[in-house]
Amino acid sequence: MEIIKTALDGVVEIRSKRHGDERGWFSETYKRNVLRDAGIDIDFVQDNESFSAPTGTLRGLHYQTAPHAQDKLVRVIHGSILDIAVDIRQASPTFGQHIAVRLTADDANQLLVPVGFAHGFCTLEPDVRVTYKVSSQYAPDCERAIRWDDPTLAIEWQLPSSGPTLSGKDNVAPHLADQPDLF
Repeated sequence: MEIIKTALDGVVEIRSKRHGDERGWFSETYKRNVLRDAGIDIDFVQDNESFSAPTGTLRGLHYQTAPHAQDKLVRVIHGSILDIAVDIRQASPTFGQHIAVRLTADDANQLLVPVGFAHGFCTLEPDVRVTYKVSSQYAPDCERAIRWDDPTLAIEWQLPSSGPTLSGKDNVAPHLADQPDLF
């Protein structure tokens, strides 16, 4: 496993090695001791999986507040996404900044989105499956969302010309400046 730091402190891309032969390939997608050796010691407690049928499905930007704030380790198992992490740590020098990483099933890369970041993704093709580990269980009372098209974030989502496919909740999420529960 290769761990690559990003421009946002704490957000890292993880690339798994694939070992192949005539049967196909094998890959270790999570190895706790490798992450610990890199200074990442997270106790993941739940695995989630999402399926998005249309290209341009946009999920996010989501986070959970304390005491159920979540670290996420995101991986695509079919298709590709543009994965986004937004720094929402108010005292951070990179507050309000984001990174975008293309995650694909073929590349076997993952993104670690730690507590203190909002997370979202947009599907780049149809029939995408995403799986992610989280460090705290889903808690509806702590769930928050930031509007995906907040102009202060200036995220280039790589959407189709028809625009995104959104949930009702994501379509009416407040802007970053209107969030009462940041880190």
